Amino acid sequence: MHNTTAMLIELGAVILGLGILGRLAGRVGFSPIPLYLLAGLAFGHGGILPLQASEEFIATGAEIGVILLLLLLGLEYSASELVTNLKTQYPSGAVDFVLNAVPGAAAALILGWGPVAAVALAGVTWISSSGVIAKVLGDLGRLGNRETPVVLGVLVIEDLAMAVYLPILTALLAGVSLAGGTITLLISLGTVGAVLYLALRHGRLISKAVSSDNAEMLLLVVLGLTLLVAGIAQELQVSAAVGAFLVGIALSGEVAEGASNLLTPLRDLFAAVFFVFFGLSTDPADIPPVLVPALILAVVTALTKIATGWYAARRAGIGTRGRWRAGGTLVARGEFSIVIAGLAVGVEPRIGPLATAYVLILVIIGPLAARWTDPLARLLTRRPASPAPAAAPEAERADAVHTAT
Repeated sequence: MHNTTAMLIELGAVILGLGILGRLAGRVGFSPIPLYLLAGLAFGHGGILPLQASEEFIATGAEIGVILLLLLLGLEYSASELVTNLKTQYPSGAVDFVLNAVPGAAAALILGWGPVAAVALAGVTWISSSGVIAKVLGDLGRLGNRETPVVLGVLVIEDLAMAVYLPILTALLAGVSLAGGTITLLISLGTVGAVLYLALRHGRLISKAVSSDNAEMLLLVVLGLTLLVAGIAQELQVSAAVGAFLVGIALSGEVAEGASNLLTPLRDLFAAVFFVFFGLSTDPADIPPVLVPALILAVVTALTKIATGWYAARRAGIGTRGRWRAGGTLVARGEFSIVIAGLAVGVEPRIGPLATAYVLILVIIGPLAARWTDPLARLLTRRPASPAPAAAPEAERADAVHTAT
């Protein structure tokens, strides 16, 4: 009974604190993710006031948070949109991978963390934060800009790539043999292909089966289906997050819109719990030793993301200012980087502190880069005014009088 009371008190304090931090971030105009991470650091092992009774409950909430993040992301895209994006944006996706995954892999190898950690850190530096970027685009009023579909296209390619990357990483972290890893990857690719096929061919039937005019029933069916599929995916050595993403893709139309509206508050709650849990599992004393590598990596990969956005926007025929805006918008890292680091900490514990510091830096720099690249581009593209031919003042006055009359 005492443990239950302590857990309720701790949970109440944590959730109330998250609400206050979220409101504070909203006032300042920043993403609340860095504040959630800092709160986790403060209440974790080695923090100011470590939590005891509610840690296991928070760990379960964090898993649900990742699943809901990916489900809501899948609900934003239809299968046909994904296929179209794959056809048109794959060169930009390839450039994005090379420019942004390679620095992370190289950093892990330079630090002597080994090949598995290199694959994990490559993912941390590769994937932009869809959540932070969507909020920034809305805040800056750029949802209707010409470069915005290009930015979203790059994000979609990254999200789809996760369906292949996460199973590979999970197999590597589990120490699965090459044959076992190949089987896992084939299962993952087969599952993704099957879901995309079903969503393209029979999306309406799936949505109709799930649909309900009763909001409560719709919420229960979609949430239950997502958790079930995520659990089965994890049993098959495919990431639970990928399973949730595929459920989101399979649903479309009014069902997707209704489910999204119902699940968004739940996602925000459990996603906040997830970021806090990641902070809880990181000892603040482990961050100072990796702060310099994290800062160097943040600066390098901020520049490579700007280059990615520039390239993708140029391919789409966007003007110079739009290219700069696209690049600056892609800088932010967030939820996916933390998800990947959370998977990898069992193999290389130092990835946790490095990823925390890295995300803290870029989740702050990201919105600033999105704002500042536009005035910077305006400055760089401003052409000096061509000098007008010199004319005598008397002639100018005479011309003016003549025009007036």
